[in-house]
Amino acid sequence: MLAPRLMELSVVVPVYREEDNVGEFLRHVRPVLAACVASHEIIFCLDPSPDRTREIIVEETRRDPAVKLIAFSRRFGQPMATLGGLAYARGDAVVIMDVDLQDPPELIGAMVAKWREGYDVVIPQRRTRRGEPWIKRLVAAVGYRVINKIANVEIPPATGDFRLMSRRVVEELNRLKECHGFLRGMVAVVGFRQALIPFDRPARHAGRTHYNRMFGSLRIGFNGVFCFSTYALSLCTQAGFLAAFASFLLALIYLGMKLGGFPFPIGNPTIVILILFMGGVQLVSVGILGEYIGRIYEEVKGRPKFIVEQAIGFDP
Repeated sequence: MLAPRLMELSVVVPVYREEDNVGEFLRHVRPVLAACVASHEIIFCLDPSPDRTREIIVEETRRDPAVKLIAFSRRFGQPMATLGGLAYARGDAVVIMDVDLQDPPELIGAMVAKWREGYDVVIPQRRTRRGEPWIKRLVAAVGYRVINKIANVEIPPATGDFRLMSRRVVEELNRLKECHGFLRGMVAVVGFRQALIPFDRPARHAGRTHYNRMFGSLRIGFNGVFCFSTYALSLCTQAGFLAAFASFLLALIYLGMKLGGFPFPIGNPTIVILILFMGGVQLVSVGILGEYIGRIYEEVKGRPKFIVEQAIGFDP
């Protein structure tokens, strides 16, 4: 049985080592929420941090009943922290955003307006990405293009987890059993009416991100490829047929040269090239199989996506 909805809007904020940004984030988001919704809650989803992030948030919960904290038993990562916040959120709509002000709180009003027009998912779409290295922007652009080319779902390019979702979308997300936490793909699977709001993404307010650095972004991208498409397996089959055809064609060429009396260029270079080519195809195929099998293994174990150590500000 679902708990009763108590708020018009919930704001879910995953945090890790963000002691310099929590206060400034609240200073910006509070007047925006007060202006556009009748009631709200701000849920910080905290992976255990070595700095004072937890102490700062706990102090804010004492000052403001709308501020709440979910502290996890260990570091589960941003995707799982976000899903934890969705499980605890009780708003008629839920906004997911970062604490570093790269997701501008000023957009919440426009997102709420779109939601009231009847859209279930409202996604800000980045026109520019200030403060990010060119290599990360390149990886993101290529990643979105690849995922939308081969995946079974369509994910709007230049978007992140920053979005508003209606209550029925959140409830459907909470029902999904996937353990990878690729929120953009999960929202695409759920469907419903979506709207995009273009914006220019600013640089971080303070410090540097400890979430989704280069390898983290690649891992999220791999989840988008392997969790929402079997195209990579088909690609392995196609590569196998191509290698077999190339070997057969090379054998015919050598046979023709032998029968025609042409010099027969068999030697170490040819053997090395063939071995490296076939070995490369096999290793790539085994690696792709391993990616799928690893995800099956994670799903079959059925471990909880997150474990909450402490929840502050919630009703029993």
